[in-house]
Amino acid sequence: MSKSKSVGLVALGALFLVSACDMPNPVANTADEAVAADGAMLSNGNGAPGGHDFQLNIIGVPKDKTADMTGNNGHRIFVPLSGKVAINLVEGDYAVLDANGTDRDGALFQLPDPDVDGDGVLDGDYAIYARALGKPDGIMKITTCAELIDDLGGTVLNRKSDVYDHEDAFCSIDTETVVLERGKGKSTFQEVSDQLLSIVFEVEITLDDGSTITELIRIPLFDDAIQDEFWEVDNNGLRLAQLRFYAL
Repeated sequence: MSKSKSVGLVALGALFLVSACDMPNPVANTADEAVAADGAMLSNGNGAPGGHDFQLNIIGVPKDKTADMTGNNGHRIFVPLSGKVAINLVEGDYAVLDANGTDRDGALFQLPDPDVDGDGVLDGDYAIYARALGKPDGIMKITTCAELIDDLGGTVLNRKSDVYDHEDAFCSIDTETVVLERGKGKSTFQEVSDQLLSIVFEVEITLDDGSTITELIRIPLFDDAIQDEFWEVDNNGLRLAQLRFYAL
């Protein structure tokens, strides 16, 4: 990605750094604010606005797919019914570039940059809503992960992914994991823009006096501080997760 974004602690300043103990969510949910300000985006009764721009179905299957699905530009991605895989992410217009998430390479999904002006704040022109469908009792967890290029001025405390060929990637803190559970009754959407469009890093920083503080730093997808972004999908029996993307 060509645009330049400063990720040093001096430049981050008030934009990125917040105290982990004072504010669990380090950046306000700009998607929620935009939806609230736009009277046209009203819930249609299932928890999501009407008129989505793109829908992605993540389908849990009991057996791995063997067909080549590269360039198979549909609106679905297959993942194992049980296990952990990667949906790799690249910047661009919405498109499924590889629908097979059951093989070692994982799936490949293309989506727009959520930080259009490069200031480190989620100010893209879309929001994401998600829900669980299918038979009751299935659970799918989705966490955004990436490799770090910048050390963010300290020691990163986040866990690393254990997905094949992604062992050097850090994943967002646990509170940023999207949990989709299919219970009984009507399934409703939840707004998941922050969780799926950025990564929150927990960083231990050593001060001049030798003491340490812990800060939370939110980095949007496709920022120059990170590379090889992906969604780590941990499925436990969920047959269908539905993501909808809405213009703001």
